[in-house]
Amino acid sequence: MQKEKSRTKSAPKEEPKLCARYHHAVELIGRRWSGAIISVMLGGPQCFSELLGAVPGLSDRLLSERLRELESEGLVRRTVREGPPVRVSYELTPAGEGLKPVVESLGRWAERWVKV
Repeated sequence: MQKEKSRTKSAPKEEPKLCARYHHAVELIGRRWSGAIISVMLGGPQCFSELLGAVPGLSDRLLSERLRELESEGLVRRTVREGPPVRVSYELTPAGEGLKPVVESLGRWAERWVKV
């Protein structure tokens, strides 16, 4: 009788896991129009129509949707000023302002590498 070789299972190699926070951030900022909206808002508070005019091709429905998402994520603050007329402005929170170096760096990368 042959001795049975002992079969030791080696632990499977673990693949590096993508950090959940990083993944969420990339998905949020990378969502269509979000980066452009944030970039425009780095210039200071904006009203809805200013944002709409500053981002070519953006519909008012999508702008509303993105602003709500960015607000719920804590990146944008919506301020209502009683009227008449009632005025609503949007500005970046400190968390949104924290994206400035990211947006600027991405812009530099795009200037160098992206062909339009």
